[in-house]
Amino acid sequence: MKKFSAQYIFTNAGPPLKRGIITAGDDGVILNVEDTGGDLKEQSSVEFHNGIIIPGFVNCHAHLELSHLKGRIPCGTGLSGFIGAIRELRDNDPAMIFSSISAAEDEMLGEGVVLCADICNTPATFFLKSAGRIKYVSLLEVFGIDPARAAKRMEELSVLAKSADEAGLVWWPVPHSAYSVSLTLFRLLREKSKKNKVTSIHFMESAGEKSFLSGHGGPVMDSYVESGLAPLFFETVTTHTAAILEEVTPSGNLILVHNTHADADTVRTVNRRKNLYWCLCPNSNLYIENKIPPLDILLAEGCTLVTGTDSSASNRRLSILEELKTLQNRFPDIPLEEMIRWATINGARALGEETLYGKIAPGKKPGLLLIRETDLFTLKLLPESSIKRLL
Repeated sequence: MKKFSAQYIFTNAGPPLKRGIITAGDDGVILNVEDTGGDLKEQSSVEFHNGIIIPGFVNCHAHLELSHLKGRIPCGTGLSGFIGAIRELRDNDPAMIFSSISAAEDEMLGEGVVLCADICNTPATFFLKSAGRIKYVSLLEVFGIDPARAAKRMEELSVLAKSADEAGLVWWPVPHSAYSVSLTLFRLLREKSKKNKVTSIHFMESAGEKSFLSGHGGPVMDSYVESGLAPLFFETVTTHTAAILEEVTPSGNLILVHNTHADADTVRTVNRRKNLYWCLCPNSNLYIENKIPPLDILLAEGCTLVTGTDSSASNRRLSILEELKTLQNRFPDIPLEEMIRWATINGARALGEETLYGKIAPGKKPGLLLIRETDLFTLKLLPESSIKRLL
């Protein structure tokens, strides 16, 4: 049994506790949370920290299998350039790919991630995930713009799903994006995913997506032509709202990832979908397009927010804390406690794992993190703020 205290504790079960006491079992399960009213009596059994204790982070969007591309794609290429670079660089030595994936997981562990939604196009991460150092929800991603190859894409999904089953993983089939999935494939996938508990889709990540969907023009179309992937016949949704409200499974929770170019009308319309979560990966958005999501619009429309890191190919660090620093720098009026909720309890709910994760309360096993080097008077992060894992 261990006892922890700090200047502040963000439990997500009520207001922040000032110098409260958390008692946890040796297995990490929370046994008791005591509100001392700020009057902490000195106890030899209590481990006191000068900082803020929070639940473990939930990363709602990662691509571990792209970890070998760290530092190999330059910043500012735009989404089409970034995807083109991935096509060229994706194949690599299997041993090096696995080593990079393992290093990326080590980094996430050190940065306090306890639960992660990871996009999978291959089984490269499956062996590592089965070790259980982080709880994963594996999202088996499907894409293909050629309707004539839709059935083939679904066969490939079945092979990948079998590997995930053999590794004992929790997995769900998901579409990549509105602009990369033909209508035929969307509808085959909708049938396959009709019992999904969790679905995600890359959403409004680039400015060129609208022009592609509405008239099959612009930089996305140019990318398909240049790569030789343009089919003889295009068959796609015409808007992002049609993709979400008509083609993506209505089952379970849906995570919209990136939202970099989301506009108020689209956000308002799409928000009619129940169990909807909007995932922010601002450092990746800055890396690729030097732009971050319109957080003011998302908040004004009452969106439920979660956070992610995207991949090492598009981010210098797999750190949820660094994502929160970026958001705080751009939107300084948002309370730290609110951002911590996005990165913890909201993420746990989005992934259907709130029974154990996201909240410091008896019976939960959320992991405990200490945010060090914070401004404890204003409750703000500092450039030097960092994470220490307590449990």
